Amino acid sequence: MKATVFIEPGKIEVKELPKPEIKKSTQAIVKVLRACVCGSDLWWYRGISKKTANSQTGHEAIGIVDQVGDDVTDIKVGDFVIVPFTQGCGHCAACLAGFDGDCFNHERQDNAYQAEYLRYDNANWGLVKIPGKPEDYSDEMLNNLLTLSDVMATGYHAAFTAEVKAKDTVVVMGDGAVGLCGIIAAKLLGAKRIIAMSRHEDRQKLAKEFGATDIVETRGDEAVKDVLALTDGTGADAVLECVGTEQSVATATQVARPGAVVGRVGIPQTAEMNTNKLFGTNVGLRGGIAAVTNHDKKTLLDAVLSKKINPGKVFTQRFDLDHIEDGYKAMDERKAIKSLVIVSE
Repeated sequence: MKATVFIEPGKIEVKELPKPEIKKSTQAIVKVLRACVCGSDLWWYRGISKKTANSQTGHEAIGIVDQVGDDVTDIKVGDFVIVPFTQGCGHCAACLAGFDGDCFNHERQDNAYQAEYLRYDNANWGLVKIPGKPEDYSDEMLNNLLTLSDVMATGYHAAFTAEVKAKDTVVVMGDGAVGLCGIIAAKLLGAKRIIAMSRHEDRQKLAKEFGATDIVETRGDEAVKDVLALTDGTGADAVLECVGTEQSVATATQVARPGAVVGRVGIPQTAEMNTNKLFGTNVGLRGGIAAVTNHDKKTLLDAVLSKKINPGKVFTQRFDLDHIEDGYKAMDERKAIKSLVIVSE
């Protein structure tokens, strides 16, 4: 099968690799239809984080179940599924608490999603079944469904952990695909005012389409002043931190009103943070790895199928698998918000 392989920073290749096989009775093999490039993939592509040479790439996909292990009874061959990156088991303490992103039974896989086939560990519960078949859906809807494997669920996780509720004023830090999906999530949960922190015109336009009511282009201390000015000096009821830099996290905590919660899903880029500063304002800090399967099953799949949300618009360029490196470059050079990869029809 064709699979995308990391060579070195700035270089990936599509190689012929053996099709993955079932190694455990809880696993399934999925034929990938659509995949995509994640902002977190750019970390190792840019050399910011380390990745093993000749390892496979990607963690977002939709596809058709090709094989199942003996203990997989709720998912069957031929099912059309969302493939969450979290691979939660559904029965450990973390999954039962609603946090399958922290599943105790998720083993690191030696294959990945930017390929013609993938192996999924906890298939019985972790895979999310989509009604019908791929041909039942429009191109736009297939893209919407693909976002539920990570980016839309991660944006929703930021809003969910920040406890966004009806009539709230929400600040969203970050105008990448996750931040834009955070705007969708905040609106879905009933926020009346959504302040998007964005410097890029194309992303600002999409942010407003998704529900942003205000745009703040400044950063650091100026951004704090601007948000406080928009909120009569009180700050926001909830803040979604979708970047992960030290500056973004610091700004997020300063634009939150006393007692607000910051929902943090931006992957931390520094090892330390002074949480003592939160003490004086009773600001809470939550968030982490998204609970993808839980959010999809409880809220997001229905929201997509009922056309309440249209997150697939974060895909602004598309590529076939043979040209996936162009998709990485497009995101690296900010020519694409998020790159869609058509693996098979």
